[in-house]
Amino acid sequence: MPTRHSPDVVIVGAGVVGAACAYYATRSGLSVAVVDRGPVAGGTTGAGEGNLLVSDKEPGPELDLALLSTRLWRELADELPPEIEFEPKGGLVVASDEARLGALSAFAAKQAAAGVDVREVPADRLHELEPHLAPGLAGAFHYSQDAQVQPALAAAHLLRAARRDGAVLRLGEEVTAVLTGPGGAIRGVRTDRGELSAPAVVNAAGTWGGELAALAGVGLPVMPRRGFVLVTEPLPRLVRHKVYAADYVADVASGSAALQTSAVVEGTSSGPVLIGASRERVGFDRTLRVEILRRLAAQAAGLFPVLAGVRVLRAYHGFRPYLPDHLPAIGPDPRAPGLFHACGHEGAGVGLAPATGLLLAAAIRGERAALDLAPFRPDRFPGAGAGGDVGADADADVRSDRRGDPHGA
Repeated sequence: MPTRHSPDVVIVGAGVVGAACAYYATRSGLSVAVVDRGPVAGGTTGAGEGNLLVSDKEPGPELDLALLSTRLWRELADELPPEIEFEPKGGLVVASDEARLGALSAFAAKQAAAGVDVREVPADRLHELEPHLAPGLAGAFHYSQDAQVQPALAAAHLLRAARRDGAVLRLGEEVTAVLTGPGGAIRGVRTDRGELSAPAVVNAAGTWGGELAALAGVGLPVMPRRGFVLVTEPLPRLVRHKVYAADYVADVASGSAALQTSAVVEGTSSGPVLIGASRERVGFDRTLRVEILRRLAAQAAGLFPVLAGVRVLRAYHGFRPYLPDHLPAIGPDPRAPGLFHACGHEGAGVGLAPATGLLLAAAIRGERAALDLAPFRPDRFPGAGAGGDVGADADADVRSDRRGDPHGA
C-alpha cells in the first residue's frame, strides 16, 4: 500500500474529542491528520445532548477537568461561529424531599470548596428560575457554570478551524492497523486506503477506543453504555436551565449494567425540549425500548407538568464510551510509545473535550500539562496489559454488535 504524507500526529476519531485534539494540536504547531471511518460526529457526539456540566461531578480529577473545560468552552464560544449554539444557561438540580435535599447540600458544599459556583435555591424561590416547575419540591441548587452546545456543529467547527491551520481530514477511511517499529514504538497507521506515517497516534475513537487500543497491542476496557433522548415539538421557552433531579448524580456515578433513568430536561434555542437520560450496558444493541421512552417522559412531566400535553416528535439513542472507574483515558500509553489516548469520557465527552485536547497537545509536545494526567493513565486497569486483554465483561459487550457505529467520540 502507498505511504502518504507524514504528519506529526494521526488522530483516529472525528467526534468532538478528536476535533478538540486536532484544534489544540494544530494551534500548538503540530501537523495533524484526522481519520474516521464515518462522517464528522458520526458516533457518540452526534447522539449527544451537548451537556457541559460541572454540577454532576464530585471533587476530584474529573471535576478538575470539567472546570478547565468550562473556561476553554467560553473561549471557544468567542472564537468559533455562533452556529455551535453555545448557551451558558446554568443548571438547576432539584430535590423532591428533605432527605434528598440534605444529601444534595452536602454534595454541593464539597463542590464549592473545589471551585464550583453553586448556590442554594429555597423551595419558595424555585419558580423565579423555572416558572413551570412542579410544586412541592424541597429545594434546589443552581450551577451557573453549566452550559450547552450543539455537539455535532461544535465538532465540525473545531475541525474546520484545525483545517485552516493545516490539518488534513480523512473521512470514510477505516484504520485497519496501528504500525509499530522496534520496541513497539508507534510509527503510524494503516487504513483501507494506504499507510499514514507518524510518530504519534491519538486514540479518540470513542466507544470503539478499546478496539483501536487492541490494534496497537494494548488493552483498554472501553464498553458501550446506551442512552435514549426524547425530542419534543418546538415550543416557547418553557425550560430556562438544564434541570434534573438529584438522583441523576447517583446514576452517573453508578457502575451498574442495569437500566437507570433520571430525567434531565432542557430547552434549546431552536425550540424543542430535550429529555434524557437513560443508562444501561447492553453492548451495541440498537433495539428501541418503548418502556424506557415512557419512563423518561413520565419523569420529565413530573418535573414540568406542562410537558404532559406536549408531543414527542422523535427519540434517538447513542452509546457512551464507559470505563470502569468513570474517568477517561487521557495521555501517553507507556506500553506503546507514541500512542496517546483521548477516550472513555462516557456521557461527558462534549463537556470535557477542550481540556482533553489541550492536555493531549501538551503531552505530545512533551510539555508540562495544565493538569496532572496520572489519574487518567490508560494503563491503570488491572488485566489491561499488552495484547489487548481487556476482560470478559468488555469482550462480551464488544462482541454483541460491531455494525454501523463509526469511530468517533
